[in-house]
Order: sequence, then C-alpha cells, then structure tokens
Amino acid sequence: MGNMGDMTEPRWLTEEEQRVWRAYLHATTLLEDHLDRQLQRDAGMPHVYYGLLVQLSQAPRRRLRMTELARSAKITRSRLSHAIARLEKNGWVRREDCPSDKRGQFAQLTDEGMEVLRRNAPGHVAAVRQAMFDRLSPEQVEQLGAIMRVMAEGLEPTDAGADLPWLR
Repeated sequence: MGNMGDMTEPRWLTEEEQRVWRAYLHATTLLEDHLDRQLQRDAGMPHVYYGLLVQLSQAPRRRLRMTELARSAKITRSRLSHAIARLEKNGWVRREDCPSDKRGQFAQLTDEGMEVLRRNAPGHVAAVRQAMFDRLSPEQVEQLGAIMRVMAEGLEPTDAGADLPWLR
C-alpha cells in the first residue's frame, strides 16, 4: 500500500461527536425535506427556487447579477442557470443582458414572481417556525445562530483559489 509510515492517525469522532453529527444530518435532511414538501405543495417549487425569489425580492430594483445570485444562494452557476430557466418559464423571473459586461446577465424578479412570494411567504414562514423556532428556547436560538455563523465562516474561505459552489 505504499509508504504509510509517516501518515498520522485520523482524528476519529468521539462517541458524543458521532451522536451530534448524526443528529445534525438527520435534522437538516428532515428540515430540508419538510420545507421542500411544503413549498412544492403550496407554490409548486422546491425550496432552493423559493430562496432565489427571496434573494431577488430583497435586491435593489429586484435584480441581481447571475454571478452574485449564485454566490448568495451558495449554488453552482449551472444549477442556478437551470433554476432561473424554470423560473423564467413560469414568468416569475426574467433575464437581462448586462450592458457593461457582454458575458454577464442579470436575473430580475417580475411582478408575477413578487406576487408568488407574497402569496406563499406566510405558509413558508409557518413551516419554518413550526419545524424549528417553536421547538427551541430563546437561548437555544441564540446558540444555534452563533454555532451556524462559526461553521459558515470556516467553510467560506476568502482566498482566491477557494473551491466554492458559486465559482464552479
């Protein structure tokens, strides 16, 4: 198997870390499924598409460059392109060429897309609240927020060569 004498022993997870890791995977998988099912049932779209509409609704003039939308949504450019094509087909988003960059494009939320958000936001926030916040104490919410921010900071390096989804 080659020279493995200088390899260090992996830092295996402790029993408690293993329990926490499995609980995290279990909860996040169930949460994403819960939100996807609610949005598919009520709005006819997956959670990731809803997130794109929300991002656009909060942007100036309800539009963002595609590269910026991919970065903020934390998805690959090809996945974003596919999602925007579907949202465009529904009439909820339109693409516009960027005048200052021949290759660049903007995605803009249409009035119809904004109306879809207005109609579906109450049901979505109720699903989030029911699945997450109604089950946690205020202290747990604060702790979870702090933990998630630390994890996100560690997973989003700022160096130019970073392998991040929106750069792929």
